[in-house]
Amino acid sequence: MFSVKPAHHWQFGTTADVGIGAEAPDLDSLFAEMARALFSVMTDLGTVRSVEERVVEVGAADPQGLLVAFLSELIYLRDSADLVLGEFEVHVSLEPTAHLRARVRGETWEHDRHPRRIEVKAVTLHQLKLDLAANRAQVILDI
Repeated sequence: MFSVKPAHHWQFGTTADVGIGAEAPDLDSLFAEMARALFSVMTDLGTVRSVEERVVEVGAADPQGLLVAFLSELIYLRDSADLVLGEFEVHVSLEPTAHLRARVRGETWEHDRHPRRIEVKAVTLHQLKLDLAANRAQVILDI
């Protein structure tokens, strides 16, 4: 019998931007963990309460594009609705095309309670890696 590693994420340095990566037991968990990694760059996730819920749906031509579209949509929610998110339930479908539906939870950004770390502008395609067999991913964020 073997044990399954829990999902986790990390950051890595680049010349001018910030990279995030994650691995998880399955594809749904991987996308959720990449979302947590994204918001952990921006604030302390321990300060985020799950008081508001939104549904996010995105599609793309391939799984890599889907990851970029999902993270980009989360950045858009942060910018347009001033939301900080910390909880993610994700369902990824790759057939017939790549599609994702997620329930995301968080709250309005409170500047005195949510410390601002790094302002993320966008997700880049530079050094994008998504290994479907290992459920492992990395992206570089434009800051």
